[in-house]
Amino acid sequence: MRKTSVYLPETLKRRLRARSEASGRSEAELIRASIEAALEQSPTPSATADPPVPGRLVGVGVGPGSPDLLTVRALAALRRADRVLAPTTASVAVGRAEQIVRQAAPDVALDRVEFVMAADHAARAGALGVACDLVTAHLAAGEEVAFITLGDPNTYSTFGSVAAGVRARRPDTPVVTVPGIMAFQALATEAGVDLVDEEQSLVLLAARAGDAEIDAALADPTRTVVLYKGGARLGALADRLERAGRLDGAVLGELLGMNGERVAAVADVRDRAASYLSSIIVPASDGAGPVPEPR
Repeated sequence: MRKTSVYLPETLKRRLRARSEASGRSEAELIRASIEAALEQSPTPSATADPPVPGRLVGVGVGPGSPDLLTVRALAALRRADRVLAPTTASVAVGRAEQIVRQAAPDVALDRVEFVMAADHAARAGALGVACDLVTAHLAAGEEVAFITLGDPNTYSTFGSVAAGVRARRPDTPVVTVPGIMAFQALATEAGVDLVDEEQSLVLLAARAGDAEIDAALADPTRTVVLYKGGARLGALADRLERAGRLDGAVLGELLGMNGERVAAVADVRDRAASYLSSIIVPASDGAGPVPEPR
């Protein structure tokens, strides 16, 4: 038997250790199996992964909750990165985004970054500053850092604040994002709702937006209205929809792809509590394209 020494970078060591623990197979066995599989495959240009870019920050959207909605591009970004950071509200707590990655890619090692989600602005800003310092330190050490986020990193995401803070500390940092499927898209699929067609439009609002802004959006029957993070205001929002004549057809999606998932008509659950991770779709009632006559 001929022995061969192979150097493994720290990021690969962490991934190997995580896969070994998840599968119950030894690290040596996994290395041997991987080499055998690689030698059996015909090399093609597409099989070669892009190398990490030292000092680059990558925001990775991991979708709304179901691990099978994590995109191929997102998986490639996570496996390429030297370090993958996952937001959490406590160092001992597994965050929602981390849960998704653990299920979809158990070989990816994650480090947690604590954030404060309470209304206290000073506490939130302080935690964000600490997180940005941590990310900047990893980037300055020459690592490519992937930061995971629920849904899409460019829409209602913590990543935007992290990227801004990092740029303020390290202006030459290259920042890129990997888009993720959003909760309202998954809800439209689960509820069988057509979002927009022909002359229709779509507006996405946080449920905490002012009542006047929500009412203005609802006043246009050709506009589909999506309301995010409205679980705490579900009853009040249902009342506004009813007054606008838009309650019929409105659907709620809660904890999509996670334990406790619920998809229901808003009218049927208006008197019940809902999670912070809730989305409401109010379909447009006018402006759709022609419907073919039945034969």
